[in-house]
Amino acid sequence: MKALVAVKRVIDYNVKVRVKADGTGVETANVKMSMNPFDEIAVEEAVRLKEAGVVTEIVAVSAGVQACQETLRTALAIGADRAILVETDAELQPLAVAKLLKALCEKESPQLVILGKQAIDDDANQTGQMLAALLGWPQATFASKVKVEDGKATVTREVDGGLETIALKLPAVVTTDLRLNEPRYVTLPNIMKAKKKSLENLKPDALGVDVKPRLATLKVVEPPKRKAGVKVPDAKALVEKLRNEAKVI
Repeated sequence: MKALVAVKRVIDYNVKVRVKADGTGVETANVKMSMNPFDEIAVEEAVRLKEAGVVTEIVAVSAGVQACQETLRTALAIGADRAILVETDAELQPLAVAKLLKALCEKESPQLVILGKQAIDDDANQTGQMLAALLGWPQATFASKVKVEDGKATVTREVDGGLETIALKLPAVVTTDLRLNEPRYVTLPNIMKAKKKSLENLKPDALGVDVKPRLATLKVVEPPKRKAGVKVPDAKALVEKLRNEAKVI
């Protein structure tokens, strides 16, 4: 069984994000970039399924600028067998990414597609759902446990009221949550081996996909700084401040 895993290059989660002076976006020049943490969990889960003998081949996929090759090399070092980069300088929005992944699924014919539930840069949480809709495949989002056997996937997913377990016929789309697993540490020998693994470069035109943005970002601003907290002598004073100063009651 072949598994396709999508990974995204984002600003490292340890970096404090800064807004550009002109308000057109966030600063990415000379900023440390890394694989989206939810996508790292997706790659780890695919590797564990391969180690369990369920998956025979893992194809890591990314879309974006040429530097995304570094992210794919990380996925190869974790355990992916080969990688595909859809190279483009265009701003990629969730629908465009979903269309690219759909085209790659038609090209590669995977039985399972695993994605992170969302990217930490835009927090859109849309690509997996859009991909499943475009393909007409069943989907399981926010997965905290995945079991694949007998042509179906049993997925435990996190919902507001607790946990929900569903069964999906393959092929299917699964998006990962934080509690699914803990990604392994990438060792130096595996990083060296990853350099020898296949990494294919494609263009959106070759897949017949229009990645032109449908939405325009008008302005990006930092959230207002929080005011320092104050102590109040009693509940009456607290209610007074909530009513007259905060105006929340």
